Amino acid sequence: MKKLLKNLGVWIIIAMIIGIVVGIFMGPEASMFKPLGDLFIQLIKMLVVPLVLVSIISGAAALGETKSAGLIGFVSIGFMMVTTVIAIVVALVLGEVFQPGVSVDHNVVTSLAAGYEVAGGAAPAMGFWDTVIGMIPANPIQALTEGNILQIIIFGLFFGFGISALPAEKRTKMSNGLNTILEALIWCIEKVMFVAPFGVFGLIADATGTFGFSVLIQVANVLWIDIIAILIIGVGLFPLCVALFSRVKLKDYFRAMVKPQIVSFSTASSLATLPVNMEACNEMGVSKQTSGFVLPLGATINMSGNAIYYALLATFFAQFYGIDLTMADYVSITIVCALGAIGQAGVPGPTLLAAAVLVAAGIPLEGLPLFYALDRIFDMMRTTLNITGDAACAAVVDRFVKKE
Repeated sequence: MKKLLKNLGVWIIIAMIIGIVVGIFMGPEASMFKPLGDLFIQLIKMLVVPLVLVSIISGAAALGETKSAGLIGFVSIGFMMVTTVIAIVVALVLGEVFQPGVSVDHNVVTSLAAGYEVAGGAAPAMGFWDTVIGMIPANPIQALTEGNILQIIIFGLFFGFGISALPAEKRTKMSNGLNTILEALIWCIEKVMFVAPFGVFGLIADATGTFGFSVLIQVANVLWIDIIAILIIGVGLFPLCVALFSRVKLKDYFRAMVKPQIVSFSTASSLATLPVNMEACNEMGVSKQTSGFVLPLGATINMSGNAIYYALLATFFAQFYGIDLTMADYVSITIVCALGAIGQAGVPGPTLLAAAVLVAAGIPLEGLPLFYALDRIFDMMRTTLNITGDAACAAVVDRFVKKE
């Protein structure tokens, strides 16, 4: 029992349960505890940018010394893109089978959405080359100060592979220095995680008290279809990939993922969960150089949970407005969801990509604010799937790293 009480994951679960109970009984007044969650997320954000930069540089430098560096990058991005497309297809199929938008009351949707604006609704989706060019930082220092994670990753990869090309003596000194900095950052994160139960309590109490359960009735169909799609990918596809294509045992994978899944569900942030996910990957036997390379990359571009959500929104509103989607519309939705999710900030909050997906399929945006109002609930679920996919990718990729 004493050992159990020393387990941080147990305290996080307890805090989550207490937060739900407090939120139900206090209602909107439970928002008084939200600053506890904001403090926790702010502490994590303080360390995320340096952690991502140093871990990517260190991971790229270590992988660059191996003969399989190119293969690692190819497998990582290939895994993320393929599983994201599969997730989109699953969501579209479920949306067409269960028809979540057919029986929804238009008046209720309008009243629930009142007070929310479709910010940037008219903004066009970024083109392919705009996305590619936007990945490259004109000023790496500016990317760091603005917290542009994708640009930081691109710079980190270049710098890390540059270190791997140095003569052995210089390379070793640089690698040792980076590893020392990384160990110091991990120490800081371990200390921050001591306040995680308080942060989780504050976030869950606020979310439960603000939204309750009655407001979910009108979008309950989307919610449970989203859950089904997440379970198909998270409990079906990802474990299957781990079992077939990695050296990690499934029982180790499931056991190690409990803590990061709890943290991701409560914080709704892939980046806030990054340190915990790294620890989980190390527990399941994934090398630090692989997790240091794959997980920060995945926290930015591996957004299968987001893709499912956007695809379901498209089918929901198409049915809601009586629009028959064509095959061309489905292709457009798939492309926008898959490419648009790349570079989505791994922090909680509503995203404008949902508007871009609807625009791509010619679907009106008027009802979208309803989901902005409830975004936190969906965000917690899709983030949990995102970080689960990151860990599965790291487990698969680690098999291709040649130990030298």
